[in-house]
Amino acid sequence: MKISLVPIAALAAALFVAPAGFGQALPASPETAPAMREAAVQLLATLDASQRERASFPFADAERENWFFVPIPGQRKGLPIKEMTADQRKAAQALLRSALSHPGYLRATGVRVLEGILGQIENNPVYRDPELYYVTLFGDPAGAAPWGWRFEGHHLSLNFSSVSGAVAITPAFFGSNPAQVLEGPFAGFRLHADEEDLARALLESLATDQRALAIIDAVAPRDIISGNKRDASLERFEGIPLTRLNAEQRAMLWRLIEIYAGNARADEAAHTMERFRSAPADSLFFAWAGSGAVGDPHYYRIHTPTMLIEYDNTQNDGNHVHSVLRDLTNDFAGDLLRRHYEQANH
Repeated sequence: MKISLVPIAALAAALFVAPAGFGQALPASPETAPAMREAAVQLLATLDASQRERASFPFADAERENWFFVPIPGQRKGLPIKEMTADQRKAAQALLRSALSHPGYLRATGVRVLEGILGQIENNPVYRDPELYYVTLFGDPAGAAPWGWRFEGHHLSLNFSSVSGAVAITPAFFGSNPAQVLEGPFAGFRLHADEEDLARALLESLATDQRALAIIDAVAPRDIISGNKRDASLERFEGIPLTRLNAEQRAMLWRLIEIYAGNARADEAAHTMERFRSAPADSLFFAWAGSGAVGDPHYYRIHTPTMLIEYDNTQNDGNHVHSVLRDLTNDFAGDLLRRHYEQANH
């Protein structure tokens, strides 16, 4: 099969106007909450009345927690990139950059690049359209009340909530199909290479008794177990606890967690890391399912009483990644909202 595409960076720039210095480190910028607020207000100012109506929902609307990472043609709510002017695309891009780190921004852009590649592989560019990614806002970003927003399409669902100056950044889902481009000018490109390679290196570092704990099933599940439920939960803790890892293995596990946390800007990434590090060492588990051989279907997760990372690469013969970061108590700002309303009542 012949895949003919312009270079990935150029395609990304054409799809979602690339920032100055694309591919280079970006300078430090203000913290997430005020940056998101400013970017959201500026985006709304570019929209006409009809577009604003499509893009905006009340904060309390059930749609805010109605998230999907699979194709659902005609069902997503919000305003798609496809229907934005050039200035509106720039404003939407600025909103995305207001909440993501540079690596996180490139991953989000890479998901859309892969959607274009998949459209050519499947010879179905209408269904696999990298412009069918939607911006949806909840509440009034210019006011003092809680508000939030979402950027979503196939293999990407990024959900942000702002309450009293604090921010919740989960659920945060990134996927890739193909996980590795097998032919054409981008053969070998892997969007989630770090997430797979570091986890596999950790698995390979385990001694026999450690592997017996870490490997929870010889067959990987078909998909991430938490799915797109509003409240993520697993039946039990499984795998090897942090207490059974040596210093080098612990360092590898923390680097793996940092990849997921680091999709957000520095202040929120640090908060996520603190959420993981605050768990007692005997309650943080790394679990693997499936084969350990490169190219075979596999799955892993990192699980604490309050946080969850899941990674699954089983579909399409082990060439289709789903990954997610969940906060088991604060997805969609659940904890933040409880405290906000308790304080308001008193």
